[in-house]
Amino acid sequence: MAGSIDAWGKGKDNKPRAEITEEARPGRRLQFCVHCGSADPAAEAGTMDNRPGVDEINAPAPVQNRDDTSEWRRQTHLEDESLESAPTPPSFHTRSSQASPPRRDPLSPIATQLYIVSHLIFFSLWGNLARLGMQWLTFYPGAPIVTPVLWANVGGSFVMGFLSEDGRLFRQEWGLDNMDPHTREKALEQEKSDPAAAKKAHAKTKKTIPLYIGLATGFCGSFTSFSSFMRDVFLALSNNLPTPLNHPYSAVPSFTSTIHRSGGYSFMALLAVIVYTVALSLAALNVGAHFALALDRFTPTLPFRLIRKFVDPLVVVLAWGCWLGAIFLSIWPPDRPSGPSSRGSWTNEVWRGEVLFALVFAPVGCLLRYYASLKLNPITASFPLGTFAVNVFGCAVEAMCYSVQHVPINSTAGALVGGGRVSCQVLQGVMDGFCGTTTTVSTWVSELQSLRRRHAYVYGMASVVAGLCLMVIIMGSVRWTVGWSTPACVTMRTSL
Repeated sequence: MAGSIDAWGKGKDNKPRAEITEEARPGRRLQFCVHCGSADPAAEAGTMDNRPGVDEINAPAPVQNRDDTSEWRRQTHLEDESLESAPTPPSFHTRSSQASPPRRDPLSPIATQLYIVSHLIFFSLWGNLARLGMQWLTFYPGAPIVTPVLWANVGGSFVMGFLSEDGRLFRQEWGLDNMDPHTREKALEQEKSDPAAAKKAHAKTKKTIPLYIGLATGFCGSFTSFSSFMRDVFLALSNNLPTPLNHPYSAVPSFTSTIHRSGGYSFMALLAVIVYTVALSLAALNVGAHFALALDRFTPTLPFRLIRKFVDPLVVVLAWGCWLGAIFLSIWPPDRPSGPSSRGSWTNEVWRGEVLFALVFAPVGCLLRYYASLKLNPITASFPLGTFAVNVFGCAVEAMCYSVQHVPINSTAGALVGGGRVSCQVLQGVMDGFCGTTTTVSTWVSELQSLRRRHAYVYGMASVVAGLCLMVIIMGSVRWTVGWSTPACVTMRTSL
């Protein structure tokens, strides 16, 4: 077998072959890594150029072996995908259609960037709302898990797994429906003869589509939050993790009403939050991929012309309009004294602290994460530096805002906690909006799933340790010295 496979992974017939990555041993399966020709879909489908640094859209699909009865187990890694991000020869689809003239001009770089930014803004707003809504729904009396951001992280990872494995939604963007009948027939025949290459070509194509980038990077990345995860880890360590009232007592729980416990219990609580968050998020990523495979024959295909001619321009209007609407609502909230949902006085106004300020800051964090990943992730394939940087940076900002929100600003006797109601609401908006969308768990677990085992453990442990250390240094220095007070505004954790 070694003689039939050369150093470039090709056989005697000059076709791609599976490159052996593990020696054959008695009674043990061989592990293969399929290296197929990659496409240049931007030239064929008129979409943007490939984005190697954004791992929400560039990571391999969670399910490498779509057929449970297959004799060989195939596994690709994010390191391999990084090597393939360089310009490569065209795939069989491109080669089959080279004889026919192009049917449409590619989008201009300015229009492409406008569509990408608009999709990121639009879906970051929806992802942020979904996370806040999931936290409100799952923080109830008697809840078995009192870290509600867990379910947002699970939901975002599930959607990420579905999008990564799906091969139907963006099938028309592949270009098959836009070929002439003869070329399309030849391409379909080659697709059937080499399904692995066809799957990889389609995966590279959909990762260039603004709508897919908006869903994977914008929605899933904003639906999940690494900074909130790390905040809950520290609160479990410091015995300040709020719990909904679940016993018939008249006292309302607060940050000072938790029962004292030993340090050993706090350490076990810290491990519990880390273990069940990482485990459930990884499981959700794989379940989402399995769900995509189960619904493959029932999943519709989005029409290419509808997306390109109607949806993309519409999202530009909706994205910027919704963002401006959130800014205007923050200036004139509906529950202000003279508003349509007035509650009497400004002291009863809660919209800005619970949702509006978060929507104002959400697109900023999402765009920062996207462009940071675009620039930093390609530096090293074995350690996604961009995702690591934004997650650590978001944890630092989260810790600072949380500490300022829970202490008096000055030392006078009448000093307001967090600087008063409006300042408290702005800080809450920065934590829920900016930090929540700057950091991500869905991309993080997707990278953990895609990296080689040793690299995945190093990257995962480095992310958790760095985030927790920042929380201990920033939040712990306040918690264990001057102490925390109840914030001056209504938040999800103080309104139940």
